[in-house]
Amino acid sequence: MSKFKNKKVMPRYKFVVCLLSAMGLWIIWQAAYTMTVGKEYWKTVEKSQVNMADSIKKPNRGNILSCDGQLLAGSIPEYEMYIDFRAGYQRGVPEDTAWVRERDELWNEKLDSLCDGLHIIFPEKTAEEFREHLMEGYNKKSRYWRVWRGKVDYVTFNEVKKLPYFNLPRHKGGFWGEEYPARRHPFGSLAERTIGSRDTARYGIELAFDSLLRGIYGIAHKQKVRNKIVSITTTPPIDGCDIVTTLDVNMQDIAEQALLNKLCEIDALMGVAIVMEVQTGDVKAIVNMEKGSDGDFHERLNNALSYRCEPGSVFKTASILVALDDNVVDTSYVIHTGSGIMPMHGARMKDHNWHKGGYHDINVARALEVSSNIGVSVVIDNFYRSDPQRYVDGLRRVGIGMDLGIPLNEYRRPKIRDAVGSNGRTASDWYKTTLPWMSIGYETQIAPINTLTFYNAIANDGKLVQPRFVSKVMKEGQVVKEFEPVVLKEQIARPEAIKTMQTILTHVVSQGLGKRAGSTSFSVAGKTGTAQVSDGTYNYHSGKSCHWLSFCGYFPADKPRYSCIVCIKTTNGTPSGGLQSGSVFHNIAEGIMSSNVRKVAANARDEHSVFVPDVKNGDVQAADFVLDQLGIHSEGNWMTAQTDNHPVWGHAAQEVNGVKLDKMDIGEDKMPNVTGMGARDAVFLLEKMGLSVHLSGKGDVKSQSIPVGTTLHKGMVCQLQLES
Repeated sequence: MSKFKNKKVMPRYKFVVCLLSAMGLWIIWQAAYTMTVGKEYWKTVEKSQVNMADSIKKPNRGNILSCDGQLLAGSIPEYEMYIDFRAGYQRGVPEDTAWVRERDELWNEKLDSLCDGLHIIFPEKTAEEFREHLMEGYNKKSRYWRVWRGKVDYVTFNEVKKLPYFNLPRHKGGFWGEEYPARRHPFGSLAERTIGSRDTARYGIELAFDSLLRGIYGIAHKQKVRNKIVSITTTPPIDGCDIVTTLDVNMQDIAEQALLNKLCEIDALMGVAIVMEVQTGDVKAIVNMEKGSDGDFHERLNNALSYRCEPGSVFKTASILVALDDNVVDTSYVIHTGSGIMPMHGARMKDHNWHKGGYHDINVARALEVSSNIGVSVVIDNFYRSDPQRYVDGLRRVGIGMDLGIPLNEYRRPKIRDAVGSNGRTASDWYKTTLPWMSIGYETQIAPINTLTFYNAIANDGKLVQPRFVSKVMKEGQVVKEFEPVVLKEQIARPEAIKTMQTILTHVVSQGLGKRAGSTSFSVAGKTGTAQVSDGTYNYHSGKSCHWLSFCGYFPADKPRYSCIVCIKTTNGTPSGGLQSGSVFHNIAEGIMSSNVRKVAANARDEHSVFVPDVKNGDVQAADFVLDQLGIHSEGNWMTAQTDNHPVWGHAAQEVNGVKLDKMDIGEDKMPNVTGMGARDAVFLLEKMGLSVHLSGKGDVKSQSIPVGTTLHKGMVCQLQLES
C-alpha cells in the first residue's frame, strides 16, 4: 500500500480551499453591490426588458352598496409618483440633443417653483427638502425616482401633474404615475366588520361574495409592431358585480351612536347592536364595538355573529315558549318563589330581589315580566325533569338553537348541550342542576344574532326567517341575481302560544323590568337579560364580575316593523340589562321611528286656509305658466285653486291710488307701481310698455322716478332705485 504524500497534497488542497473561498466572497460582494449601489441600474434594465408572454389584465372590483344605493365600499385608483430624469433619451443617440439641453434648462428654471408647489400639496416636507431629494435623483440620472414616499389619490395626483415641469408630457418631462386599485369606505368604520376589510377579502361581505365582486381577469399579449412593443388585449377583463346589501346607513348611524354613547358613559368593554326588519329578516344595522388599548372603541370582530356566551334572562322567553307550546302550563299557573332564594339539587337559585324578600307567589306571565329566575326554573324543572331531552328538543324546535346558515364566515352556530348521549344514556356533562340553570340562560352558548332571530320570529307571528345581509347582485345597473327572504321555519310554536308570548313581552316593557326600553310614542315588546359571564381575566371565582347585559325586542308591538337586540359587556356599575341595554334600545327605536315619519304636506293642510300664493307684479305670462302648473287659474283680479274638488279663492292683484295693477293693466298707458318687485321683472314690465329703464343699486326696486298712475308716452325714461 502506497504511503500518503502529505507534503504534495496539502498545498494543493489549501490552494483549492482559498480559491473557492475567494470566489464565494466575490459572489457575496457582487450580490451586496447589486442590491445597494447597482440597484437603480438593474431596475432600469428590468424595466427595459420586454416580456413577450401573456400578461394578466386585472378587472375593477365591484362596489358594495347600502339598501338605498349609497356606496359602502368601492375601488378607487391610487398612484405612486415617479420621474424619469432621462426622458427623451433614445438608445444609441447621444444625450446632448437639442431637446435634452432644453429639458435641462427648463428643469433648472422651474425647480424652485416646482418644489414650492410640492410643499403646498405635501406640507409635511419643506421646499428645500424636496429640492435636495429631487436633485439627488437628477444627479443620478435615475429613470424611476420616486417623487413622494407613499401613494396618493386621484385628486392629489392631478394637482401634482399641474405643477411646473411636471405638466410636460411624460416623454419630455418624465413625470408619471403608477396606478394601484385601492378599496375605500366612504362612511369610515360604519359597519366595517360586516362590510369587510379594505385591503383584501379577509372577512365580511367582501369575503363571502368575493367571487362576484372580483370579476374575471383578462389576458393581454405584448407584440412588436413597427419597432415598438405594444400591448394587445386578447381577452378583455370583466369587471366585478355590485353587491346591494340590506344595511341602511341612517339606521346604522343611529344604532352606532346610541350604543357608543352608552359604552363611553359606563366605560364598558364591548357592545353589540343589531336591527332587523321583521317580515324579511333584512339586517338594517349591525354594530360591533370593542374597547381597544388606546381607550377608544373600534370594530375589531363581528361579535354580533361570533361572540357565543351565556345569554342570560333573554333566554327565559324561549324556555317559557317551549312550555306554552307543549301545553304543560298556561299563564295562570302559580309558582311559589318564596323569599327569593330556593334550593335546587344542592345549589341555591336566587332572584335579583332576594335581599328584598323575593316575589313569593306569582304566575308564569308575571315571572317573565319581572324576570324571576326561580319562577322560570321551577316551571322547567317540574315539567321536564323526568325527560330533559324533551326540553332541549323544544329549544331547537322554537328556533333559539337553530343553525341559521348565515353566509358570513364569522358566524358561529349555537351550542346547546343534549341531555342524552349517543349511547342513549344521560350525557356525561349533564347534571341535575343543568336543566334549571339552562332554563334561565346559563349552560348554553349563543351569539346575539341567534337570540334576535328568535325574537324576530315571535314578532313575525311564529315565522322564522333567516337574517339577510345581501338583497341582490347588480351588473351595470341591471339586477343579475336576487336573494329572496328565506323562511327557515313556517311556525316555531302554536299560534296560541305565540300570541300569549307577544302579550307577555309587551307587558315586560309596560309593567315589568323593561320599562326603560319603552316609548311614549309607540308600543314596545321585549325582554331584559343580565348574566355573569366568565371571560379571560374575569371568571366566576376571580372576585371580579363581568356581566353580559342585554335587551331584545321589537317595535311597534302592535304592528311589528323592526326587531332589535342590544348587548353590553361590562365590569363596572350596577349590572342591569333593562337599565343599560334597555335605554340604548329605546334611543335606537325612537331614532328609527322618527326618521321614518313621512312628512306629507297634504296631511297637515288646513282646509279653511287659502292655498293661493302671493304673486308679485312683473312677468305675468311667466306667473300664469307657473300657476297653471300648480292648478291655479286666474280670473280677472282673482285666482282659483282646485283643492279636493273645492275652489279656493285668493287675490291676484292689488290697487294703488285707485289703479288696478293686475295683468289687464299691462297694455294701458298708466304707470304701474313696481316698488318691491325684482329688477328683472320690473324691467320686463316697463320695457314692454315702451319705457327706457335705468337701474342703480342692487336687489329689489326701492323707488321709481315716474309716479304711479302717470300717463305714459313712448320713449319716456324711468329711473329705478334698487335697495342697495
